[in-house]
Amino acid sequence: MTLEETVVAIRGMEVRGAGRIARLAVEALCSHAAAQETYDLASFRCAMEQAARTLIATRPTAVSLPNAVHVVMAAMRRATTVPEAKTRIHDEGSAFLSASREAVKKIGEIGARHIRDGDVLLTHCNSEAALACIIAAHREGKRIEVYATEVRPRGQGLLTITALNAEGIRTNYIVDSAVRFFMQKVDLVVVGADAVAVNGAVVNKIGTSQIALTAHETRTSVMVAAETYKFAPRTIFGEQIAIEERDGEEVLAGEISRTLPHVTVRNPSFDVTPAEYIDLIVTEVGAIPPQMAYLVIRDHLGWEIGALSGKTWPPLVGCEGRSE
Repeated sequence: MTLEETVVAIRGMEVRGAGRIARLAVEALCSHAAAQETYDLASFRCAMEQAARTLIATRPTAVSLPNAVHVVMAAMRRATTVPEAKTRIHDEGSAFLSASREAVKKIGEIGARHIRDGDVLLTHCNSEAALACIIAAHREGKRIEVYATEVRPRGQGLLTITALNAEGIRTNYIVDSAVRFFMQKVDLVVVGADAVAVNGAVVNKIGTSQIALTAHETRTSVMVAAETYKFAPRTIFGEQIAIEERDGEEVLAGEISRTLPHVTVRNPSFDVTPAEYIDLIVTEVGAIPPQMAYLVIRDHLGWEIGALSGKTWPPLVGCEGRSE
């Protein structure tokens, strides 16, 4: 898949899920690097920096995307020749892809330990990591039942119930607004994350915060499953995670909305769940209370404080004869 095709696939939500998006972006960077024919290091770096920016701009909320791109680009910037830069991108990209897939498996193993035999679970959206926890518990022989939400307006819940059905897991498919009706039956909420802030707040599919609030009301535990590269380093400095708002036509067809000139369709894709509504965050390096999120950023992501306090990316030098 070319860089341009990848951008279209991510922006158009042909590829969904923060982990999948991160892996696809890394694959695109590796392919884009291999396709560059120049042997001028400045030109090569410029082309790759522009590709990185283009990929990051496709989905502003999922920090897995810039974190993944950061890992690959940081390796490239240490190169002194184009062949070395290509090798570094390939090697670091391959390592990330392998680690990302292994992380989901490890999260499933750790998360399953926090699911008891006989538990009734509720999950929202279509999270690889959350599903890994549920499926791992089922494969261990634990008798579980799942409530899975529809996830308006794009219906990601259909992907979730398809995966659960394939595993033979007893599943109830419910509309988003029915969560409070069924929460009394639920023992544990298991969701994924698109981003985790330094204070332990979690950004996830719209509706997650309402589910967590309802769970808090009924004293139902909430477990978040998230790879370490979904933690947001720049929130250390108070930077807020951008919440993507998508086209209103996903909610209300254009021909209908044009007959309602005084109506504006608002369609945010994500919301923020405060740390106090979350009991546990399961990562591939262990399960932590949300208040310890800063340790993941400090010890596992490899971001330098100096880099965090500046711009997201170093200035582009030599692009079209200018730096920015």
